[in-house]
Amino acid sequence: MKYEKLGFTDIEVSKVSVGCMSFGESDSFHSEWTLVYDESEKLVKRALDLGINFFDTANIYAEGTSEQILGRAIKNNVARDKVVLASKVFFNEGNLSKTAILREIDGTLERLGTDYLDLYIIHRFDKNTPIEETMETLDSLVKAGKVRALGASAMYGYQFHNMQNVADANGWTKFASMQNHYNLLYREDERDLIPVCDQFGVSLTPYSPLAGGRLARADWHADTVRAKTDQTAKMKYDSTEEDDKKIVARVNELAGKYNVTMSQIALAWQFAKGVTSPIVGATKAEYFDEATGALEINLTKEEVTYLEELYVPHKIVGAL
Repeated sequence: MKYEKLGFTDIEVSKVSVGCMSFGESDSFHSEWTLVYDESEKLVKRALDLGINFFDTANIYAEGTSEQILGRAIKNNVARDKVVLASKVFFNEGNLSKTAILREIDGTLERLGTDYLDLYIIHRFDKNTPIEETMETLDSLVKAGKVRALGASAMYGYQFHNMQNVADANGWTKFASMQNHYNLLYREDERDLIPVCDQFGVSLTPYSPLAGGRLARADWHADTVRAKTDQTAKMKYDSTEEDDKKIVARVNELAGKYNVTMSQIALAWQFAKGVTSPIVGATKAEYFDEATGALEINLTKEEVTYLEELYVPHKIVGAL
């Protein structure tokens, strides 16, 4: 496994991170494909065996049971200081208000069974709460020792720029990472958000690096429970199927050239673009072996261009 510092912090994260949205024991919107504790623990164990130390969840995943399962699996398999735990706040009552953040961090820590988070991520930008209120409250969590570093997720570049500037002007903690929507089929953040992240020395830890599986198979549609029931992924990608299938075909072509899987080519492209640690969600442990194998693939500049050149502009998906 390879490791990299998270932004300007001293936190070292593995170049592959585990997305824990698939962990859960509730009747949430994605309960058709969530994994109960025993199944989830197998994924955590395999990830740890591979040297993966970065685990990402959220207060809303499976109504909080994702955090509970992850916390239990970590406690039973590895020392707390050997892993980097990240969770999120926003899709809750009060969004990013002071009251909401102070309430939600305590709930997250309790469910994870830990007294601190390595990375606390705002899940979206809150248009209804003053930026000063949000940033000062987040900074207070760092000062209190409840959080080591701060991250943000899908938003517009100007919103992220404004939040960083407010923190900087007041001497508050700035965001060290950005978990944005980014893959070969969705590159809109290259126009604005990613350059802003570069400006502030912020690490990219994208979600949906395989476009809901569409970059991992030659056929656009799959006969799996998740493919059939994941309405969010359908909303993100299926309206541009005809254009994007051409890109998928090129991923498949390069996978044949390298004698690797399509998902490994899609992840190798992310590493070639300077991504620190893509969030890999999985329901089978062997997918982590596949993901870590992508670190050994070094695409040429010509191959990166070949994968990218058919891209057409897409509607914004993710930022509110």
